[in-house]
Amino acid sequence: MIKFLDLHAQYMSIKSDVDAAIADVIANSAFIRGPHVARFEQAFADWIGVAHCVGVANGTDALEIAIEALDLPPGSEIIVPGNSFIASSEAVSRSGHAVVFADADAGSYTLDPESVRAKITPRTRALMAVHLYGHPCDMKSLMAIAREHDLRVIEDCAQAHGAKFNGQNVGTCGDLATWSFYPGKNLGAFGDAGALTTQDAGLARRAQMIANHGRVGKYDHEFEGRNSRLDGLQAAILSAKLPHLEGWIDKRIALADSYLVGLADIAEVTLPVRRNWARQVYHLFVIRTGRRLELAEYLKARGIETGVHYPTALPRLKAYRNHPQHGEALNVCAMDSQLLSLPIGEHMSLSDVTAVSEAVRDFFTA
Repeated sequence: MIKFLDLHAQYMSIKSDVDAAIADVIANSAFIRGPHVARFEQAFADWIGVAHCVGVANGTDALEIAIEALDLPPGSEIIVPGNSFIASSEAVSRSGHAVVFADADAGSYTLDPESVRAKITPRTRALMAVHLYGHPCDMKSLMAIAREHDLRVIEDCAQAHGAKFNGQNVGTCGDLATWSFYPGKNLGAFGDAGALTTQDAGLARRAQMIANHGRVGKYDHEFEGRNSRLDGLQAAILSAKLPHLEGWIDKRIALADSYLVGLADIAEVTLPVRRNWARQVYHLFVIRTGRRLELAEYLKARGIETGVHYPTALPRLKAYRNHPQHGEALNVCAMDSQLLSLPIGEHMSLSDVTAVSEAVRDFFTA
């Protein structure tokens, strides 16, 4: 069987590092905040190339805290892509603002700058650049639009640890960046975990306070916040994994390159595009086909696991049935029935990719 994801295999490859990290947390009872969290925050900030990292409980909290830290006027419009996990949009609504869906680029599946420009109104105050599937957004164009219209920029990097735009790490372009360390991410914890990164000391301090009951000192609460702290166990595990991440990314890129060759010229398959300015880290390898369900069932019968990210574009979800864009004809709405994620990850070999590619070819030539 070729698994879509194999977290146990990843653990076994670095077992001694992870076990030692866990044992140290337990031995020192460093469960909430503490030295392991501080160590990871510094290491991750250095790896990204920013001044500040604030660990939080999960990636969704990171988005909500980022929005709150920007202190936008109530009811501000925030533009998000129509193709993403619902956390990107629900964070806007749950923060008391209005979500506006923009279209996605049909090649990279990331936020389309021209669609963003078309969605701007006098109430627009921010945009969310979701670096989807591991491919960075066109940050040059998005930042130019943001400067032109005085918009704040949040980078949602949940699927893009290590991705780069023109050689610059994602998470270093906007006002704030958010990260998820959900177990299946390229850098994943052993449970929920997340972080915010920024170059702005003021935003970092406010985000840290929001995540810790509105305080810096133990009982010095300056405002009402929330409880969203990265725990010591997850921080220690992430610190143990971080030195291995570049190697895992290189493996994913090599596997994707093999897919792009092995699946080339199949008329009924649209392959993902890697822009020449992008370091795409392939959190997911997503193809499009009008025969998605049939192909997925065929691959399953051949022992190959697949996934769908995402089966329903955000504006078409029941959660947005009363949203003014619910019936809008965005490109992402036309694509959502065609997206299929093939297995990719450091648990795979090049021969695994060859086997998947041959199975896909066999399906379309049968």
